[in-house]
Amino acid sequence: MTRKSGVFYIVITGALIALCVALPLAVHAIPNAGSVLSPMHIPALLCGLICGWPYGLACGLLGPLLSSLITGMPPQAFLPPMMVELAVYGLVTGLMMRLVRTGSLMGDLYLSLISAMLLGRVIAGLFRGLLFAPGQLSLAAWASGYFVTSLPGILIHLALIPAVMLALMRARLIPPRYPEGA
Repeated sequence: MTRKSGVFYIVITGALIALCVALPLAVHAIPNAGSVLSPMHIPALLCGLICGWPYGLACGLLGPLLSSLITGMPPQAFLPPMMVELAVYGLVTGLMMRLVRTGSLMGDLYLSLISAMLLGRVIAGLFRGLLFAPGQLSLAAWASGYFVTSLPGILIHLALIPAVMLALMRARLIPPRYPEGA
């Protein structure tokens, strides 16, 4: 299968930005589910993996912004750090998929996802603590908010996203990472 065109990646990015608006609406019917399950993270991570870093970066920035403008979620106080976090997710997953080739699809996916999730949380915490809310974020609050509370979401993302990527490749909707016989 040949590499997809730029139009394909723009369409996929647009659909994933739309999911950044739709998924939180579905999840927020359950109290505190948004902060626990982090539904908006899924499209940003997928966009970087499928489309590459420029598209992933755009999805990470535009998804939360449009969701906030359309639905009010995330609230304005949380919007800037969330945009930073998701932009880093899209950027890092896209870069990692371009640079890392372990010979194993699952190895590549997990290295990309874990790197993005760690860097995104660290950088968002730094931005939030230093720029967006200086002096209002302690190390304990950062660890609790970015890791402890969202642990169920992290685990769901690590299970769901590789399965989605594998299904998309098997269905030939996206090019295979390691084509058979190559």
